[in-house]
Amino acid sequence: MTAVRQVQERIARQPRRWLVTGSAGFIGSHLLEVLLRLGQEVTSLDNFATGHRRNLEEVRAAVGEEAWARHRFIEGDIADLAVCREACKGVDIVLHQAALGSVPRSLADPITTNTANVTGFLNMLVAARDAGVKRFVYAASSSTYGDSPHLPKIEDRIGRPLSPYAVTKYVNELYADVFARAYGMQNIGLRYFNVFGARQDPNGAYAAVIPRWIKALLEGGQVVIYGDGETSRDFCYIANAVQANLLAALTEDEAAVNQVYNVAVGGRTTLNHLFAMLRELLSQRFPAVAQAQAAYADFRPGDVRHSQADISKACRLLGYAPTHDVRAGLEEALAWYVEHFSRRGSADGAGTRMAAP
Repeated sequence: MTAVRQVQERIARQPRRWLVTGSAGFIGSHLLEVLLRLGQEVTSLDNFATGHRRNLEEVRAAVGEEAWARHRFIEGDIADLAVCREACKGVDIVLHQAALGSVPRSLADPITTNTANVTGFLNMLVAARDAGVKRFVYAASSSTYGDSPHLPKIEDRIGRPLSPYAVTKYVNELYADVFARAYGMQNIGLRYFNVFGARQDPNGAYAAVIPRWIKALLEGGQVVIYGDGETSRDFCYIANAVQANLLAALTEDEAAVNQVYNVAVGGRTTLNHLFAMLRELLSQRFPAVAQAQAAYADFRPGDVRHSQADISKACRLLGYAPTHDVRAGLEEALAWYVEHFSRRGSADGAGTRMAAP
């Protein structure tokens, strides 16, 4: 039996009270859904700055009313300490996903990013400490590696941050370490590498590349690749990120606690390859997509050139074992993307506009 299956069975056998922050967001909504399916009591918190009520409604429809009745939602901001204290009442485990993501956003507005990601994070740590939370698992980021040229990325070897966002996520790790040593908290950070999947927002200036490109391909818009397309990323499907959270939340290995882990697949996919893969997969259902061509623009400030994770630490200490590589993740999520992004659900591609080559 896999480690993730074992931990799911342990969770189901012993109901706990969980807090998921950022529950209306992409990763948070998936964590909420899994926990409710496993029979848990869940408090969740979101201010809808980047999350969406439709994600919560989708979870509700997926789990059913009986499971949804075990969910308590708080609309509030982690920048408000009182809100964090209310959310942490009676909670055993915190899965802290709430943050203001995006490197470009942080370069445009570093103060707002800092308020959410540093002040909000500190508020959550204080509230969790004072509520006697047993385990605090938080979303860290691969952006922490900064300008380090080493590949694959190893947890204890980082460079200088390349954006205010990267600074805030590194500060999270420092605060978590200090609270562990000063107050005896059990904290685990998960450095996500380009997580993708259903419910990821394709809209807005700071949308993630995969949903943005899929939406453009389905609607006949223009896919824009920044740089020469040889920039590479370790794309990680949402099921892998959910697995890492559950394993971190329930690990009983003392050596595994108060650590930071890479959460990824351990591979590299260039943007050019990603575009070709998306075009191929979508053209199987929408033949007109096969003619799509990408446009190229200047590199964006703050972007890391290459990113690939060494996941051996998470595998060794948490039992982490990714179930999906990038292609398998795209194939599994494709139906959701088509349902939500396509102007027409027809299989022949008729009516799907394509950008000129």
